[in-house]
Amino acid sequence: MASTHSSSPPVVAGWREWVRLPGLGVGPVKAKLDTGARTSALHAFDLAHFERGGETWVRFSVHPWQRSAEDAVYVECPVHDRRTVRSSTGHTQERFVVLTELELLGRTVTTEVTLTRRDEMGFRMLVGREALRQGFLVDSGHSYLGGRPPRKVRRKNRGVATGVPRGPA
Repeated sequence: MASTHSSSPPVVAGWREWVRLPGLGVGPVKAKLDTGARTSALHAFDLAHFERGGETWVRFSVHPWQRSAEDAVYVECPVHDRRTVRSSTGHTQERFVVLTELELLGRTVTTEVTLTRRDEMGFRMLVGREALRQGFLVDSGHSYLGGRPPRKVRRKNRGVATGVPRGPA
């Protein structure tokens, strides 16, 4: 994928950052920046594909907070591709791939994201090399160089009650 900021100097990011997926209505979500992974991956629940206008689409939900289904985001979008992905444990899995915008450290790029269950993983999102090569350098000695969301958001991500009454279900 070509960089949307090819003339801009690279942005230095930590090994974990808060990201948004504005095209999917998702964010902020804590992500691990992984130069060992080619493609980015998003933790998607209730994944189902269907036909719309002669094209394959996918419907899924994203739970942005670790260990919580609160504030789930429901998404429908066209399938960009289907491909077999080998996980870090060596298992292969066929995954749907969607094309979406990724906002990281104030820079927005378009990238491919595979959809999978990441229940056993510590992060809801993994940002891979295809996204990172669009103007980012990863400093593995630092975290959250783009700053952190407000404390209330971070507490929700850890599954800590915020003391804010919940609305009707």
